[in-house]
Amino acid sequence: MASQSRFIPEPKTLAIVGCPFSPDFKPKAGVDQGPIHLVEAGLIGQLENLGWKVVFDGHHQFEEINALHDPPIGILKNPRLVSRVTQSVAQVVGEHAAKGQLPVTLGGDHSLAMGTISGTLSKYPDACVVWIDAHADINTVDSTESGNIHGMPVSFLLGIGSKVEEFSWVKPILKANRLVYIGLRDVDAGEKKILRDNNIKAFSMHEVDKYGIGKVVEMALDHVNPGRDKPIHLSFDVDALDPSVAPSTGTPVRGGLTFREGHYICEAIYETGLLVGLDLMEVNPSLADQASVEQTVAVGCSLLRSALGETLL
Repeated sequence: MASQSRFIPEPKTLAIVGCPFSPDFKPKAGVDQGPIHLVEAGLIGQLENLGWKVVFDGHHQFEEINALHDPPIGILKNPRLVSRVTQSVAQVVGEHAAKGQLPVTLGGDHSLAMGTISGTLSKYPDACVVWIDAHADINTVDSTESGNIHGMPVSFLLGIGSKVEEFSWVKPILKANRLVYIGLRDVDAGEKKILRDNNIKAFSMHEVDKYGIGKVVEMALDHVNPGRDKPIHLSFDVDALDPSVAPSTGTPVRGGLTFREGHYICEAIYETGLLVGLDLMEVNPSLADQASVEQTVAVGCSLLRSALGETLL
């Protein structure tokens, strides 16, 4: 049964924000094409069939953002490029949210969530974030060992760690008690300490095995949204799924969510009627053979349909 959205007015409209962005590649040389594949696989028609009006004004390629001369800041790689792209995404997502549309961001690198969540919270400051991922992406400027900003977006949103002038536009608007993780299984020692120190609720694959996905989603929502009255931003990294389900992603880790567990999360969030922002990140066709790419793109479309109202019956 379709769930009535509590925050998105009729006729319910979603805006696809395509962000084929990966800062590890130079523009045009091998930019992550995941969002383009998802749209080419017929995603827009699939979502229209679920009763959504779909706004799509093409992919945001960020050609106007030139950061070829982008030396590291400390250890941070491509800081200017990542900052400008994510700030641009924040503006686009915020504009769609302000119009009462549901922004659906297709990525690309999970650093984009800095922008998508900033955009969502500009319209819904009390929203909570459900982050589905194998990784916590909460390293700070001080704890990161790689300097990859895609492992850091949550720390910027929470305002923890040393400040970087280039990212001063990211306001610390996410509160630790409004964030919950599901699916973690590859967490750095520094990140474990950050999660503990900030009392952030996280359900690893251990809890999924112990309680089952239904109970885990219920406990996660009880933590961040006990009254089931606050808007929800769902940020879903496909590497949360086991690589046997979604092989074509940047950092696959064995032992992930099954196909059904991933879909159950999306279905359960939709059922609340509280979804106001949705990310599907790290679909990366440049990293696998054709069959794996097609499988991952199909799973990505299927997850999005589940998060936007498709049910089994």
